[in-house]
Amino acid sequence: MAVNPADRSSIAVSGRRRFLRLAAGALAACAAGQRAFASLPARELGFLNLHTGERLRVPYWENGSYIPEALSDIYHVLRDHRANVEHVIDTRLLDLLAQLQSVAGRVANFEVISGYRAPATNASLRSRSTGVAQSSLHLLGKAIDIRLPGCDLGTLHRAAVGLRGGGVGLYRSSNFIHVDTGRVRYW
Repeated sequence: MAVNPADRSSIAVSGRRRFLRLAAGALAACAAGQRAFASLPARELGFLNLHTGERLRVPYWENGSYIPEALSDIYHVLRDHRANVEHVIDTRLLDLLAQLQSVAGRVANFEVISGYRAPATNASLRSRSTGVAQSSLHLLGKAIDIRLPGCDLGTLHRAAVGLRGGGVGLYRSSNFIHVDTGRVRYW
């Protein structure tokens, strides 16, 4: 079907107007999204590494983004202190810890028993304990062993289980809980 040249120009104008309306709408949506991100509260975590004595309290997420410098500081504090090796820590684990702190109603620093573990460290710990998995999620920066001052261990464990964010283990005799971002399971 042939289109009359006069009709072509009205179609082109109509198409341009439609495009400009859509573009304006998209820009407005982006601006609203930025305002929405800006209104979200920052996420902050604090840690006390019980082996090194290092303390860190830092906002690690603001305005819809993780803060690279803060993540780097977290990687350092949660490093394998035996091998002095840093590793990327799963941001889902950090978010899970922030949720756990909120649900537990405590803003104290998490006391860290074990964060990232290098393979040699994990093997050494495994040779001395039946509670250390050969393919531990600590090796991937997806697990942490913690306690939270002012929060009963059983209460902390129940709060972590309730989040259903991954694996949660209770180690009463060693006074810590294990939290990871693997499949949901409890022990």
